[in-house]
Amino acid sequence: MKILIADDHDLVREALGNFLEIQGALTVDLACDLHEALQFINSSDEPYGVVLLDYGMPGMNGLEGLQKAIEAARGKPVALMSGTASREIAEDALSKGAAGFIPKTLGMKSMLNALRFMAEGEQFAPAKWITEPEEIEMNELAAKLSERERQVLQGLCSGYSNKQIARDLDLQEVTIKLHVKTLSRKLEARNRTHAAMIARDAGLF
Repeated sequence: MKILIADDHDLVREALGNFLEIQGALTVDLACDLHEALQFINSSDEPYGVVLLDYGMPGMNGLEGLQKAIEAARGKPVALMSGTASREIAEDALSKGAAGFIPKTLGMKSMLNALRFMAEGEQFAPAKWITEPEEIEMNELAAKLSERERQVLQGLCSGYSNKQIARDLDLQEVTIKLHVKTLSRKLEARNRTHAAMIARDAGLF
């Protein structure tokens, strides 16, 4: 079975890809953003068994990227993974056709089982959500920020300029500047670099 993993964090993408190829006897292609993921999907001779997309990577623009990938995937499962998205976002993604939602805190072996589960046509969500429906699993730091602010903060952690973040999120650069100012205040950060440091130290990205 062929799997496509798209994530803009090199270490996450490569570590997951290597594990799946070794432990899962899978063929894995890796993409760094939605644009490259769609190129892989459209050029592949055979459909991917599962396409796994990072919710916050460049080009996703919320769930719009999910819809584009679903349309391109020829009926095969498309799932999201994230280390910051709220349960509300995950449920919205599932209702819009995502094959599953995988927290990045999920263990490697559990992730492999989830991919196999989704490849068989089932929808996956963490069991804890089913047994404890009132709980929202979110990093404490992320809970202080809006979804858009988390997306902008991820761009800061990736070293992107305001212009690059604006392009990826399809927003005006002045809007990004406003979000940087707001999220910095919420995180009590002195500047954008300090905000990124706070996010990394908290394990947010």
